[in-house]
Amino acid sequence: MAATQATAPTETGARQPASVRVVLFALMIAMLLAMLDNMIVGTAMPTIVGELGGLDHLSWVVTAYTLATAASTPIWGKLGDMYGRKGVFLTSIVIFLIGSATSGMAQDMGQLIAFRAVQGLGAGGLMVGVMAIIGDLIPPRERGKYQGMMAGVMAVAMIGGPLVGGTITDHLGWRWSFYINLPLGAIALAMITAVLHLPKKRARARIDYVGAALLTVGITALVLITTWGGTEYDWLSAQIVGLGALGVLSLLAFVLVERKVSEPVLPLHIFRNGNFSLVTLIGFLVGFVMFGSMTFLPLFQQTVQGASATNSGLLLLPMLLAMMVVSLIAGRITTASGRYKVFVVSGGALITAGLFLLSLMDTGTSRFTSGVFMAVLGAGMGFLMQTTMLIAQNSVEMKDMGVGSSSATLFRTIGGSFGVAIFGALFTHQVQDAMTERVGPAGGKAMEGGAQLGANGLAQLPAQLKDAYLHAVADGTHLVFLVGAAISVIGFLAAWFLKEVPLRGGPASKPAAEEPRDTVPLDKAELPQGV
Repeated sequence: MAATQATAPTETGARQPASVRVVLFALMIAMLLAMLDNMIVGTAMPTIVGELGGLDHLSWVVTAYTLATAASTPIWGKLGDMYGRKGVFLTSIVIFLIGSATSGMAQDMGQLIAFRAVQGLGAGGLMVGVMAIIGDLIPPRERGKYQGMMAGVMAVAMIGGPLVGGTITDHLGWRWSFYINLPLGAIALAMITAVLHLPKKRARARIDYVGAALLTVGITALVLITTWGGTEYDWLSAQIVGLGALGVLSLLAFVLVERKVSEPVLPLHIFRNGNFSLVTLIGFLVGFVMFGSMTFLPLFQQTVQGASATNSGLLLLPMLLAMMVVSLIAGRITTASGRYKVFVVSGGALITAGLFLLSLMDTGTSRFTSGVFMAVLGAGMGFLMQTTMLIAQNSVEMKDMGVGSSSATLFRTIGGSFGVAIFGALFTHQVQDAMTERVGPAGGKAMEGGAQLGANGLAQLPAQLKDAYLHAVADGTHLVFLVGAAISVIGFLAAWFLKEVPLRGGPASKPAAEEPRDTVPLDKAELPQGV
């Protein structure tokens, strides 16, 4: 009984017990694992290809991981809702660590791709598990206190990933880019096992295998379209068009199935909540412009401004610091006042302004000026990144916390995939056109193999061609950020239609006896035990 009473303050707004803070620390380690991995591995990829060969399959090392992560995300969320959060989350960590260990032992590119898919399967449950467990332990009204912590983890991953990856590869070998996950994962496993005690569940309903399969096929088709479109295959090729048709048909069939099964893998009723649908759209757009912009910002600074690729993570420091500080401030104010709509509206406005300012950069823009522009974008992201998840979780019933968290994560991920693909196509086309305009058809042809040149390739260009290329890259990033600003206006407008529903766990909440099921604190059967 004492254990149950110890968790009651988490839903009533009282001070969090020390054990919850220990759990949060362990969850942040797991979150860091998921975010850090791709950035460390990306730095090691040239060395990996040099040893294992298989350059023609290089893209699949990333694609296999991304596909497995995206496809498994909603399934992990549903399994947590049905069978209990803790066991499912620990399972995802173990699978991720198995994938990490076997990836480090890979002897050829085929093995590495297969083991990366296993790793991605586990990664799909890491982010969802972190968000859902936080949603269980800490009511939305209190969660703002921890927004800065989560933004800080993202900043550490973005900045430290390339630096750590380069250091590990140079001094320990590329295999340690995967092995480094093992001690971190072991710490998270031990802490969560010892401190987190959530109730075990056993759902009587059968798993929605048909719905899960259809959703996986649909998500896989969408991710492959964004990965292959304009690179492996032309956008209007039979392969891309066929994938588009497969994706649409699979998702339509998925919707029909979900309306009939007793325990759908993704309950469609959560989208009947206006706030949830709106914030999912905003999350998709945030992922679209955020991942797209973060792909081309380092490219601009390394190519046009001559910055070192080794310190590429540090180039994003103004944006990431602004994001972390603003997220912390917004979280504190949300906890104190219960207000959050103003932050979503402000975030949409700042992201639009930041992207527009970045579109003004040219070959004469200083690093200080571009840093100021990035800080504006980062402030907008700081208002939105955690606040959108907060609203999504506050808009679903406690029993749907997993699928609500996974849906918000999935749409942001899909948005990021589309953003990188579409911005990449626009950038490549613009660079080719600009090169043709400046140095004639030969310049455009020189870029047909790819619009991005490394430092070595850039140094080998004749002076005239190099100058044309620098201007072409500036033109390409101008178009990317301008289109991004136009798209982010949609998110800004959508934010105005949000309704400021009182956050669970605050003084504005009704007494428990009068609240509907989706606003009642966890009852004694659901309360974490021993936390």
